[in-house]
Amino acid sequence: MPEVITFKPLYMERVWGGRKLETHYGRHLPDEGKPFGESWEVVDREGEQSVVEGGEFAGKSLHELWSSHREQIFGWGLPSSERFPLLLKILDAGERLSVQVHPPADVARHLGGEPKTEMWYVAHADPGAEIFAGLCAGVTREAFERGSREGIAASQVHRIAVSPGDFIFIPSGRLHAIGGGLVIFEVQENSDTTYRVYDWGRDGLDGVPRELHVSESMQCIDFTDYEPGPGVAKGDLLVNCPQFRVERWKLTAGEGRVAGRNGRFALLAVVDGLLRCGERNFAAGDFFLVPVGCEVNLVTDEGAILLHVTLPPTQEAPSFSPDC
Repeated sequence: MPEVITFKPLYMERVWGGRKLETHYGRHLPDEGKPFGESWEVVDREGEQSVVEGGEFAGKSLHELWSSHREQIFGWGLPSSERFPLLLKILDAGERLSVQVHPPADVARHLGGEPKTEMWYVAHADPGAEIFAGLCAGVTREAFERGSREGIAASQVHRIAVSPGDFIFIPSGRLHAIGGGLVIFEVQENSDTTYRVYDWGRDGLDGVPRELHVSESMQCIDFTDYEPGPGVAKGDLLVNCPQFRVERWKLTAGEGRVAGRNGRFALLAVVDGLLRCGERNFAAGDFFLVPVGCEVNLVTDEGAILLHVTLPPTQEAPSFSPDC
C-alpha cells in the first residue's frame, strides 16, 4: 500500500488573479508579473491532469489512479464515474470574480454543461473583503432580468463580509461571486461549467470583454435563494452533501491526529501552520492524498488547520487493516 500521495499543481492565469500563491505559499509561478487566479491541486479532466510527485506512482495521472487503482487507493462504495469526481483548488482573487451561477444537474443536461456544487473556505481576507451569494431579499426573477439588461445585477446579489476561517456552501443554482482580496480553498464537483451574468465592465486577458451568459444563467438561478449566510460548523464538520464531505481539523501545538482510520481515502489540505506526516513535512497551501487503509499520524509543533475532504460512500465500505 502506498504512502501519502502528492500531486503537481496546475496554475491558471486569470484576469482577476494576483500573486498571493507566490507570496503566501512560496510557489514558483510560471510567468513573472502575470495574474494567476487559480492553482488546481487535485484534478482529473480531459485537458487538465494532476500528476503524482514521487513514490510508487510517480508520473502517473490522477485519472490513471482512478481508472486502474481505484480500490487500492480510493476504496469501495465509490461512484462509477469515468473520472475522479472532485476538483480541489486554491483561488487568489486579486479582484472581484464575475457574478455567475453553475447549473443544477437537470438544467446542465439541457444546456450541454456539467452540474457544479462547491464550497469555499476563506484562508486569507484583506480588510473589508466580502463574498456575494444568493439574491437580496425581495429581488424577483423579473427584477433580476431587468437588472441584468441594465447592468445593475451586482447590486441585487447579497453581500457577506468574511474573515479567515469563514466558509460557505454554494449549491448549483446559487448566484455568487468572490470579492477581491481573498484567498479561498475550494472543494467542488469535477466541473468547469460557469455562466456569467455580470463582469464589472472589464476586459479579459485578451483585451476583449468576456462573454456573458444571461440567457443560460436565468435558466439556472434559484430565485427562492435569498440572503444565505456563511456556514456554521457542527464540530469538525463543515459540509456534508451528496457530492463531498468536508471537515476542518484544528490541531493545537503538540497535538496529533490520525488520518485514514475510517476505511476511506481522504484528501488533506493544510490551510495554516506546519504539519509532520511520517518523515514528510507539509506547510500552508500543501495538499496530499491519504490512500484507503493507510493510517498516518499527523503531528504539529506549533498548531495547524486542515481541511479533510472525502466522498460520501455509495455503499458500506469494508474494514481495512493499515499496511502502509
